[in-house]
Amino acid sequence: MSVLTVFQAELVVSVVELVLSQRMATDRAYAKFFAGQSLSAMQKAQVTTSTGDILRRLNLFCFLADVPLEQAHENGAKLIAAWHLLQGYEQPLLHKRAVLSPLEFNDRLLQAKATPLLWQGCPTWLDELGASQLGEQWPKERAALAERARRYIRVNELKTTREDLLGDLIKQGINAEPVTNVATAIQINDQASLFSSNAYQQGWFEQQDAGSQCVVQALDVKPGMTVFDTCAGTGGKTLQLAAMMRGKGRLVAMDIEQWKLDKLQLRAKRAGAFNIETRLIESSKTIKRRKLSADRLLLDVPCSGLGVLKRKPMAKWHDTAERLDALTQLQADILQRYSQLLKVSGIMIYATCSILPQENGDQVRQFLANNSNFLLLEDQTISPSETGFDGFYWAKIVRIDA
Repeated sequence: MSVLTVFQAELVVSVVELVLSQRMATDRAYAKFFAGQSLSAMQKAQVTTSTGDILRRLNLFCFLADVPLEQAHENGAKLIAAWHLLQGYEQPLLHKRAVLSPLEFNDRLLQAKATPLLWQGCPTWLDELGASQLGEQWPKERAALAERARRYIRVNELKTTREDLLGDLIKQGINAEPVTNVATAIQINDQASLFSSNAYQQGWFEQQDAGSQCVVQALDVKPGMTVFDTCAGTGGKTLQLAAMMRGKGRLVAMDIEQWKLDKLQLRAKRAGAFNIETRLIESSKTIKRRKLSADRLLLDVPCSGLGVLKRKPMAKWHDTAERLDALTQLQADILQRYSQLLKVSGIMIYATCSILPQENGDQVRQFLANNSNFLLLEDQTISPSETGFDGFYWAKIVRIDA
């Protein structure tokens, strides 16, 4: 990373303050402020990287800038000044009240480095929860979740191969390499503009974390099957399922929000995934009408998002702790009701983007205790500290009786 221009620094301030004050998703905030601006891909990447650094370790930057955490939404200029000083750069001169004393900054920096929760951007509630759930493993995960997220893409095997896609990216000067043990994943090692590339426009790849790709691979779908993705969202995992099915069979993508399904259809068209049907979940009847019809079922349930904090750090600074009980109740309800879609001998994956047993193995064990007609085949927690990927959990469950 290099020093930001004054204009870039002002963009960071605008995005940070908007995200914090209105709880807007960062991608929407970037779209709002990048619109109509003549910024290069590299300049945009510098803005998104520095913004991500601040939001991921918001308590650290508030401490370094001597800003109360609850006032971060109106002190973005001080936060970006602290970011520059931490990188060893001169502060951007946005306005006088945002200029930090380098001497005071260095004193605070020494204190922060001696305080792991500050240095790793971890609020107290999350540290207590992580320690209670993960024990000795938690400090490693806490440190991993403080790092910048790596860039991964998934090759669309409906249109090309990983080898051909790698060759095309390298020809364009993009630093890319295959990910070991994830057959569809490629790691991007620079800030190249992927979405303006010909390969993306042709539908050869999607941006998707390697850990997320592992979740879908575990479902082991085959061409010709009837497959349901019941929490499909905008379809990242749905498109991977379509590629695994080679366009053959029936793939039903379901969600409670129509706009997400509309976006999925646009993505499916570019990807050449023409066997996807979208269904809006309007009531419990939507599920009941399709009972015992699925060969494979993906339940990527709503969760705390505590496995993907590198990419979506706002779960640390909003009301996740207060919502956790409601989320676990929702997960249990979805698992109980939506599992009825599965045929006898059919297989489902219950998945979250969390690393907490409360949302993962504990949920599966409770479901199996209440449903003797299902059997756990295997499960896995994808650890950020061990893989470098985002954190996920999946459980592979078979229906053994009606």
